[in-house]
Parts: sequence; structure tokens; C-alpha cells
Amino acid sequence: MILRAYRRFFVVAWQFLPLLLAFARDRRRFLLFGGSRGVSSEQHRERARTLRSSLLTLGPTFIKLGQLLSTRPDILPPEYIDELTQLQDRVPPAPWEDAKAVIESELGPVESAYDSFDTESISGASLGQVYVAEFDGDTVAVKIRRPGIEPLVRTDLRVIKFSVPLLVPFVDESQAFSLETLADEFSRVIRQEMDYEREAAMLREIRGNFSDDAVRVPAVVDERSTGRVLTMEYVGGTKITEIDDIDALGIDRTQLAETLQRAYFEMIITHGVFHADPHPGNLAVKPDGTLVLYDFGMSGRVDSFVQDRIVDFYIAIANQDTDAILDALIEMGTLSPEADRQVMADVLELAIADARGEEIEQYRVQQIINQIEDTIYEFPLRLPPNLALVLRVATVVEGVCVTLDPEFDFIAVATDFLREHGYLEATARQFVKERIDELEGATRSTLRVPPKLESALDRIEHDNLVVQAELNDPDGVLDTLAKRIVLGMGLSVGVLSTVALYIADELLAALFVLVLSFGLLVLLYHSFRKRRGIRARPQFTRQSMRQREETSETNTEPDLPVKRQE
Repeated sequence: MILRAYRRFFVVAWQFLPLLLAFARDRRRFLLFGGSRGVSSEQHRERARTLRSSLLTLGPTFIKLGQLLSTRPDILPPEYIDELTQLQDRVPPAPWEDAKAVIESELGPVESAYDSFDTESISGASLGQVYVAEFDGDTVAVKIRRPGIEPLVRTDLRVIKFSVPLLVPFVDESQAFSLETLADEFSRVIRQEMDYEREAAMLREIRGNFSDDAVRVPAVVDERSTGRVLTMEYVGGTKITEIDDIDALGIDRTQLAETLQRAYFEMIITHGVFHADPHPGNLAVKPDGTLVLYDFGMSGRVDSFVQDRIVDFYIAIANQDTDAILDALIEMGTLSPEADRQVMADVLELAIADARGEEIEQYRVQQIINQIEDTIYEFPLRLPPNLALVLRVATVVEGVCVTLDPEFDFIAVATDFLREHGYLEATARQFVKERIDELEGATRSTLRVPPKLESALDRIEHDNLVVQAELNDPDGVLDTLAKRIVLGMGLSVGVLSTVALYIADELLAALFVLVLSFGLLVLLYHSFRKRRGIRARPQFTRQSMRQREETSETNTEPDLPVKRQE
């Protein structure tokens, strides 16, 4: 196992080494020294294509890693997010005999476990494959964990965990934190996706949460489900992005888009457990307009605190209240309280302005979130894992809704949902309660201040007052000065030592100290040559954002075919 992991590590390193060297040179042009170098959006996009190709070459585990990275704008620039979002992991199914062995190890002979079984897979992916069978007179879908996948995943997880400390020197401090947490997060996510008992539990819970007939979640066949085999009710339907077929069925696409949006609002905001992989291959519609959800291997939970903040976030977007949006992001942990609020407010105002359609009432929340994601990378910030999944789900769902209806008004649907469920009224009551709490706090402060002021004056009078001051040096001027003093002292000692050793006829030692002194001289010279101060250029103007979108549309490769993921 360990030997296999070492061998796999060198294969992975060979794939990623060119990209790592490029990133290292972005920070220091000559790896060990030199200034940083600028990287254009097109260069980022070209590197993103290379990364996507490497992930596809390395196989199932790394494809899943790329899909997870596509939800992490705090780690990668937006160009990488765009490319990795296109990752698909449909691969030819394993031979039937291998799949049959998995079934029989879990359920016994196939002929006894099912009334009939179609040995042609209807869906094959990196972690599992799906077949159609008959059980107790009903048609069922049988999802089988891909044969032999467990050893490969275990090996790759070892490689990823071992590789993270080697990647940290190539990224910034905050991104290093995100990378270190990503390895544990990815290990958890992929193990959950391979655990069909967990997927069955999520299926039952989410199915039980939908009481109406507008959304259909397949039922689990418990008698034929284990940790490696999941048997479900077979629910057919038309893929949700097959517009012509949906029109032929006479289905109202605007109503279907609203049903989809409301279903995800209900899962995330009301229930706290949600289907986390809403790409078009996992969404279908029945002839009567019922929305069907497939594949619950990727699913997530949000706690009540995050749910409340998400509500605040959507209400703030509806009201175009940038301060409230920023407050919600700070409370959720996606934005540092120390971030420049004015810069962030400018970004959000531009994002909201660009998100409007030809009619001023139209919004595009996907554009808003994408601009926030861009900002998250530029600062960069730390993004809680579950919240990253929620943001990505929101953008994918909104994209599907716009495909169904180009004039779909996301904000109107969100506002109606929040009002129907009492969130808007609750927010008003909460506002009144907060103002009352503030008044009570101010009253208590008024009563406490005079005694505290008297105590402070007494300490001053008795010479017992100690003042601690913290020097604020955001530009690192004092740090630079200290480094120059140390380098200068080291250079002086080196020169004097060289002279003394030369006089004592210790030529080899003198030469060695001379080389060290020369190195110190280069570093000291470089510290004076390095430009200091604020060097910024506008990143988020209307023109630059539109140019980025136009460049992205011009340079993006044709999308891969949309296929089912397991």
C-alpha cells in the first residue's frame, strides 16, 4: 500500500510540476529571488485548461477533487473555477462480470436478489454505475459502487494528504489555510459519496421533506440496499435542459423554473438538508410537469445560524442594500471584518448594476455571486466548506432556470418565497428587537461610565495608570528597516572577517566569508531597489468586468457534453 502510494505520488507530481513552477515564478520571477510577475486572464485560462487535462488524466479521485475545487473561489481564480466546472466523470462502465461480483458479495446471486436484471449499464461514472432491474413487480434502478475503486481512492487520498505541505510554499498564507483544510474536507466528501448507506439515508430524509407532488425523489428499496449497492425506485423523465422536448409535452417552462428554485430554497432554508449536485444530468421533468431529482451522493447540511444568514443575504440582495450584504457575508465567515468595506461596497454596487437586465427590475443573482467569488479570490478569503457548496448550488440552479426561461426573475421568486414563509415579517420583528437591545445597552453604558471614569481618574492621580500602545505598520516599513539594519550589520561583520582572515593567510575561509558577504550585499541592494508603498490598479470597474465576461465568452472552449455524474 505504501509502495503504491509512493509510486502514485511521482505520477501525480509529474502532472502538476509545470503548473507549480509557473505559480512559483509568479511570486518570484527567478524562483528564489526577483519580483512578482503579472499574469493575464488568458494565461490563467490556459493554465486552467492544463489543470483540467491533468485531473482527467489522473482519473476518478482527481476528477472529484477538481469538481470540489470548482466550489472553492477562495483557493483558485475565477478562470480556474470556470474550467473545472466543466469537469465530467462519465467513463465506460466496468465489465458486467466485475459488477456482478459486487452485487453477489452484498446481496447473493443476482437471479435470487432481483426478478430480472438488465446487464447493460444506463449510466457509468468514476465511482459507480447504474443498471435497470425488476424487483417485486416494479422497475428499479440499481447503483453499484465501481469494482476495485476503493484501493485507488485510498491511495490517492494518501498522495493528496502528503502533497498538501509541499504545495503550501507556492501559495499565499490564507490560501495555504484553505488548502490544508481542503484535504480533510475532500477525504470526507469522497468517502461520503462512496457510502451508499448514507446516500440512502439522505434520499429518505429529503423525500420525506417534500409533501407536495411538484417534486419527486426516488424511494429507496431497503431490502436490496447496502453500503455498496443502492436500489431505488426507477423514475423516468425528460432531461430538464431538453427545451424542445419539454415544449412538446406542453409544460410551462417558467413554472418549472420556479418549481426548481423553490425546491432548493425549501431544502436549504427550511429543511437544512439539500441535494448538492443539481447539474442538468441530475434534473428531469415528468410529462405532468413534476420535477425529478437524481443522484444524492453529493448532498449537504446547513445549520440554523447559516440558514438565517442566507435569508439575510437574499433579502439584502432584493433590497440592493450593500451594507446588509456585507454584514451577512461577515457573519457567515466568508468576508474578513478587516476588509475594506468601501471597496467591497463598490464591487457589489457594480455587480448589482450589471446584474440588471434591460428592465431595471430584472436581476441575475448568478452574476452577483460570481462577482463576490472573484472578490473572495482577489483578497483572498476563507470560505466555509458547506457554504461554498451552497453558493455553487445557487449559481448552477439559477443557470438552469435561465436556460428554461431567459426572463426568469430570480429575485421575485426569492422574495415571494421569503414572504410566504414569514421571513420578511420575522426580519422586521428582529429589527425592532435589535433596536430595543441597543437602547437597553446604551442605558446600561450610561449608568456604568461615570464609576469607570472616576476609577480611571483615581489611578492617574496615584500614578498607577499603565498605557499599552500597539504600533500599526500595515505597509511593513519598520519590518523593512529592521531587515536592512540586520543585513547591514551582517555585511559589516563579513567584510571585517574577510580582511582579518586574509591577513591571517586563511585564504579558503576568507573566500567563503567573502561569498557570504556578497550574498548579503545583494539582498541589501535588492531591499533598496524593491518598490514600496501602495501600488494598486482598479480591478472592479464596469468596463473591466464586462471585458472579463467578453474575454471569457471568446476564449472558453466548447462545453463538454452534460452527462450523469455519480
